[in-house]
Amino acid sequence: MIKVYLRQKISNRVINGHPWIFANEVKEIEGNPEGGETAEVFTHDKKFIGKGYINPKSQILVRLLTRNRQDEINETFFYDRLAEAWNYRKRLGYAENCRLIFGEADQLPQLIIDKFNDYFVIQTLALGIDRWKPAIVKAIEKIFSPKGIYERNDVPVRELEGLPQQKGFLSAPFDTNIVINENGLKFNVDIANGQKTGYFLDQQDNRRAIQHIVKGADVLGAFCYTGTFEIHAAYYGAKSVLGLDISENACAQATANAALNGYDGVCRFSCVNAFDVLKAWTKEGRQYDVVMLDPPSFTKTRENIQKAITGYKEINLRGMKLVKPGGFLVTSSCTNLVQPDLFMEIIGMAAKDARRKLRQVTFQAQSSDHPIIPGMENTNYLKFLIVQVL
Repeated sequence: MIKVYLRQKISNRVINGHPWIFANEVKEIEGNPEGGETAEVFTHDKKFIGKGYINPKSQILVRLLTRNRQDEINETFFYDRLAEAWNYRKRLGYAENCRLIFGEADQLPQLIIDKFNDYFVIQTLALGIDRWKPAIVKAIEKIFSPKGIYERNDVPVRELEGLPQQKGFLSAPFDTNIVINENGLKFNVDIANGQKTGYFLDQQDNRRAIQHIVKGADVLGAFCYTGTFEIHAAYYGAKSVLGLDISENACAQATANAALNGYDGVCRFSCVNAFDVLKAWTKEGRQYDVVMLDPPSFTKTRENIQKAITGYKEINLRGMKLVKPGGFLVTSSCTNLVQPDLFMEIIGMAAKDARRKLRQVTFQAQSSDHPIIPGMENTNYLKFLIVQVL
């Protein structure tokens, strides 16, 4: 067993439960790890901390799997973790679609598994968990008897771990264009080519939150992607819904999703640059009963955090100006580097510049199948806010 000893003067982050061990926190390594092996981690005075997978090529040298020295890291370990995660989701009411494994929040660092009905999409984003991919597939097959398993490892972050980008079947091939049910609606999911794992499950609880404010309303949705929020608005009684997205493919999928649910007469989608259009429409004096904003992450690094703050402020400023007095703004941020307090501060700055007063309706995080662990900022990433704009 490879043994890792930490420096004496480091933060209490690891001792207090964080699973990441950075290379600059390490004093000594016993053994010669090539990468992907299991290592034991100790304090400077040789007190056991935990076991995890090691990768000398990564800035995060070790990612802890367990703090129990008796745990054996083997196929049974991964089966038990998946079964535990599934039981947790079922207790919360998730049956058909859910994020089954949310990395560190489920004590399986850098593993993502999304369940779409009887189909599963996997991402193994670190070398250590990638080595255990066969065991994970075996556990899914044993617990669920799935119709198909697919890997979406076509993400640049794998290259930081010395891993190639790749995607493909981990089961017998199947039609990767499937239909799922959500909140009484149906949505097409393109497992092989959609963003991330094919569909954004993290907003599925939040999409229900708009049901009362959109009834009888003229609704504008910017950054609509495949139209999930917009079609929910139609389902909940909106008079008209216009969705904007820069991607022609996304708008085509949104149009197909509206037709799939019989709302193609209420919803329409336009392939435009939302930033430019919202700015122009603000100058024209257009206004809507409800404006919904669900922009992509504006930064992945702390170096560009100011760029993200500026972007969120600008898009929300424009959104507020497009809301009729007494109407509602629905806005989200999926950048974990912008934590909730900062996000609310940005919204406040935008309201001040727009000269509009806000009344908070609800402020939520991602859906509960993406658990938040206190002290792990990366698990607390989605902010979802509804405000009345006065």
